[in-house]
Amino acid sequence: MPFTVYNGPMRLTTEQIDIIRKSAEEAFGEGSTVTLFGSRVDDHKRGGDIDLLVHPARADDLLRRKLRMLTLLELRLGERKVDVVVETPGDNRPIVRIARETGVAL
Repeated sequence: MPFTVYNGPMRLTTEQIDIIRKSAEEAFGEGSTVTLFGSRVDDHKRGGDIDLLVHPARADDLLRRKLRMLTLLELRLGERKVDVVVETPGDNRPIVRIARETGVAL
């Protein structure tokens, strides 16, 4: 199911969004997409970690790629609580379903 890119307010800055997109592309390959989900898509909440669903362009060596993305994000965003969920073909985990239903494409 394709996502619509959300242009409204969310609790990430434009710079943070760019960093997340670039880090995902560097770690998972050009054409990878990232969806923000969880409390950061609700402008009325405060705090909270950054929950990301990544749909990788490359499906090989996913654990290494996920660790690479987390490392890039820590270097670029500083020490923050970031959760990265990597979606695989046919992925039916509840967390993936929730992220796809409630998330916002970055």
